[in-house]
Amino acid sequence: MFKVKYFEVIRTTAVILIALAIAFIIISLVSDQPLKTIGIFLWEPISTKGHIGNVIEMAIPLMFTGLAVSLLFRANMFNLGAEGIFYFSGVVASVLAIHLSLNSWFHPIVAIAAGSIVGALLSAIPGILKAKWNANELVTSLMFNNILFGIGLYLLNYHLRDAKAFANVSYKFQETAQLSKIFTGTRIHTGLIIVLVMIVLAHLFLYRTKWGYELRMTGVNRDFARYSGMKTAKVIILVHLIAGFIAGMGGSVEVLGMYNRFQWASLPGYGLDGALVAMLAKNNPISVIGSALFLAYIRIGADMMARLSDVPSEMISIIQAVIILLISAEQFLKFWKNRMLLKEAKANA
Repeated sequence: MFKVKYFEVIRTTAVILIALAIAFIIISLVSDQPLKTIGIFLWEPISTKGHIGNVIEMAIPLMFTGLAVSLLFRANMFNLGAEGIFYFSGVVASVLAIHLSLNSWFHPIVAIAAGSIVGALLSAIPGILKAKWNANELVTSLMFNNILFGIGLYLLNYHLRDAKAFANVSYKFQETAQLSKIFTGTRIHTGLIIVLVMIVLAHLFLYRTKWGYELRMTGVNRDFARYSGMKTAKVIILVHLIAGFIAGMGGSVEVLGMYNRFQWASLPGYGLDGALVAMLAKNNPISVIGSALFLAYIRIGADMMARLSDVPSEMISIIQAVIILLISAEQFLKFWKNRMLLKEAKANA
């Protein structure tokens, strides 16, 4: 018999299976060779070392933003500012990667640290507005995304752009600033190690420290936490600082690990994807790893499907939409949870 403590795992698994089943039905209706297309979608992402590398490369930025958003969600802060911070911190790291001259040890460390600190400071602004004046963090973070994107695009167009490149990209980074690759035959870079360390630290912070306990209690019930003596305003600002630091680090690591120029002429979308990763992970830092890998896996599968079959990669949007709808539906499978609770109560009576 399944226990209640496993309910969220079962529920998330059911949501993923339903989303995949709907995708398969649509593929069957659209494709002339549905079985072959489904096989491409499921198998190609893990068929070669290079494709597995592609999945992990895509998962790295998703882990960063998923971790940042999961901490905010854990504090019951529906802040989507990771999108703009991820982008703008990439710009900051690019500026230092272009203009600084340091050795290959310190150059990426300085650039990533600068991007992370800028991310933390920028993220603190919506946090302070929320803590002091109860400003809606969703609205302020979305407005900040537009502001940061505008400033970043201005810097790219008027201060960083390489006119000789025949594209809207920056000057080349110094080679000393770029992160090294850790697996031959892939583009997996040292950012993977950095994000895994950050996930472990976030887990320890959340479950083994007083600040983590206060963050979780504030997320469960802010009024109760305040009446219990916790300084909830301080907690809100702290979680914004940490989340911004992680999102900023993610943007810096991504540009220095995957590119030799800054080339985002639009928001990359990793911040919003981070919300989906956090929802799948149920805001658990360790579970962010699996959620990010799953999302990267189905995206690489969709990309391969678009190349090798007659089904477009936009199919993945349907899967993501179904997952978000069902995960956010609190009543989905609730009846089963109630039944499990009743059985356990009778068994313990």
